[in-house]
Amino acid sequence: MKAMTYQKKKNMLHKNDSAPDFKLYATPDQKIALSEMKGKNVILAFYPADWSPVCSDQMALYNETLKYFKKYDAEIFGISVDSKWCHMAFSTSRNLHFPLLADFEPKGALAKSYDVYDDTEGQCKRALFVINKKGIIEWSYVSPTAINPGADGILDALEKMNK
Repeated sequence: MKAMTYQKKKNMLHKNDSAPDFKLYATPDQKIALSEMKGKNVILAFYPADWSPVCSDQMALYNETLKYFKKYDAEIFGISVDSKWCHMAFSTSRNLHFPLLADFEPKGALAKSYDVYDDTEGQCKRALFVINKKGIIEWSYVSPTAINPGADGILDALEKMNK
């Protein structure tokens, strides 16, 4: 009789987990690394795709909420598997004032490290992470793909961190 082996399923990263570092394109010729953000709170907003209606609304909401994020010394980054060129066009068309990072090649590598990559769809899940100034995750959330998660959870997490 063959012995049964079980693989432990990796779970999405949660509170008190170290945030995996990354270095991704923010513009066609500039990369941003999480390690460069030490000393700042960081919000990672993984989303399925540029140009989709829900993603467009979500990124527009975060653009409007930037002043509240800044109040908590937080930088936000939108992340999807779209290319740096697609992000540039999307960001320009939507007049976004925060970076969109291209998790393009190898496709979804960062999303996979946070366990928020949808292998079936070939895109990021709609997931949020709030990371403290030391690089530790303080809050995480996965929203259904068709639902804009808004900014309340992010703001609540930032407020709790600053008490």
